[in-house]
Amino acid sequence: MANRTAAAALAVVAGAAVAVTAPSTAQAAPPGDKDVTAVMFEWKFDAVARACTDSLGPAGYGFVQVSPPQEHIQGSQWWTSYQPVSYRIAGSLGDRAAFQSMVNTCHAAGVKVVADSVINHMSAGSGTGTGGSAYTKYNYPGLYSSPDMDNCTSQITNYQDRGNVQNCELVGLADLDTGEEYVRGKIAGYLNDLLSLGVDGFRIDASKHMPADDLAAIKGKLTNPGVHWKHEAIHGAGEAVSPSEYLGSGDVQEFRYGRGLKQVFTGGSLAHLKNFGEGWGFMESGKSAVFVANHDTERGGDTLTYKDGANYTLAHVFMLAWPYGSPDVHSGYEFTDHDAGPPNGGAVSSCYRDGWKCQHSWREISSMVGFRNTARGQGVTNWWDNGADQIAFGRGDKAYVAINQEGAALTRTFQTSLPSGTYCDVQSGKGVAVNGSGQFTATLGAGTALALHAGARDCGGGSTDPGPVSAGASFAVNATTVVGQNIYVTGNQPALGNWNPAGAVKLDPSAYPVWKADVNLAAGTSFEYKYIRKDGAGNVTWESGANRTATVPSSGKVTLIDTWRN
Repeated sequence: MANRTAAAALAVVAGAAVAVTAPSTAQAAPPGDKDVTAVMFEWKFDAVARACTDSLGPAGYGFVQVSPPQEHIQGSQWWTSYQPVSYRIAGSLGDRAAFQSMVNTCHAAGVKVVADSVINHMSAGSGTGTGGSAYTKYNYPGLYSSPDMDNCTSQITNYQDRGNVQNCELVGLADLDTGEEYVRGKIAGYLNDLLSLGVDGFRIDASKHMPADDLAAIKGKLTNPGVHWKHEAIHGAGEAVSPSEYLGSGDVQEFRYGRGLKQVFTGGSLAHLKNFGEGWGFMESGKSAVFVANHDTERGGDTLTYKDGANYTLAHVFMLAWPYGSPDVHSGYEFTDHDAGPPNGGAVSSCYRDGWKCQHSWREISSMVGFRNTARGQGVTNWWDNGADQIAFGRGDKAYVAINQEGAALTRTFQTSLPSGTYCDVQSGKGVAVNGSGQFTATLGAGTALALHAGARDCGGGSTDPGPVSAGASFAVNATTVVGQNIYVTGNQPALGNWNPAGAVKLDPSAYPVWKADVNLAAGTSFEYKYIRKDGAGNVTWESGANRTATVPSSGKVTLIDTWRN
């Protein structure tokens, strides 16, 4: 098996998240009032546990999805996790004890656990697994041998042929015969083992490559046959196998959703999102699982990625505000090599370091999880758009969001159905006053959003009266760093350090790779500025090019959205 080929195909089979359902009634919204899943791609289990306590639970995430826990082939590439060699919990991300501890910790934080489950195939070669198990292709001692594999031992070549898709080998991976009772029993035994450790659901990898009836039969063997799970079945026009075939035993990821968001946010019109979902021909909302990107699609290029800056962030704001499907928030790491495995083997010492992106904790994203929980069950109200890339809508009398994807600020009086009072804009952390007619007036900078909901009436315990908006500049620069580095802004004003790096303003990395800060400057001030990078030893690197220039307006702030110049 060529590694490049395997990576390309595993990018097709290895990317989805999870939701909950009974065998006969698919339902994308998991049990309870929290339906957002944080997909912690290739995070070690101890790091997932810390995230449950520190960020996922407090933000209101209902689920965390972890990468496959089963023993797999050795190697540094991410896709090695998707070539199992046994059903022992002995993968590269942690052993059985670490997995059990993670489940217990996440449950204590109010977060349920979904396990990414690879049950369609085994490995493509021979060797020794991450847990020490020796294996050869088609022979996994104590588990499977050649008679347990499908008879077609050639690679899949024709997605218009159902038998070819479901009986032949995906990039040379040994394809299990899930029609056999013995195989079904072994798979169910593995899933039942995970259930015994407290797992709350499963993401079923490569569902399209297994007949829907086989998967329903396997699910029927579980100790909890109504357990929450979600199928990865990628939509392909004209293909023999349709994602909707799998709705009887679980929810199904609606891959067209992420593709549609990329289409809209990179050249389409946000105004077209008014009927996003069934109106676009997607599956029913209550049976669909959705995402802006997953580890697969961000590498394949068919959805937005973290490299798309504000478009990526705003797409998440929309997804979490819009009442369609159950959302997954991918939280992974930077990559240039599409095959590269996680930094430090999956160990996460700190977010925004060593290449870890931690999208689940970006303020613009994490704040919308509470918004979604509060708005649950409420329809869309008070839709407004400018015919282009500025939109706003409410969720009944519980929530309201406005999104400005255009290059200039938006100032408008918005009409909501919210009760009068003061609310916290969870995007900016600033108070907004809604009058007795449900109206408020606000300015949204270019590439920003505003979000209000009934569960956030103040901004952290202080006064929620926004008062007058101070004059100044709102800086945002897309800049990558390595561990120990930070981004600052300096310029020809005292508030910017008068070009002295020691007095420069440190920017906030919580939306990494975008670094942000607001700086007070007098109205009408024209100023020059540049960004600098500092490391822990005090070494300073200036961005290239001429000094940047801007002018503070007569009221409010000038919004500056920049990219670091190498």
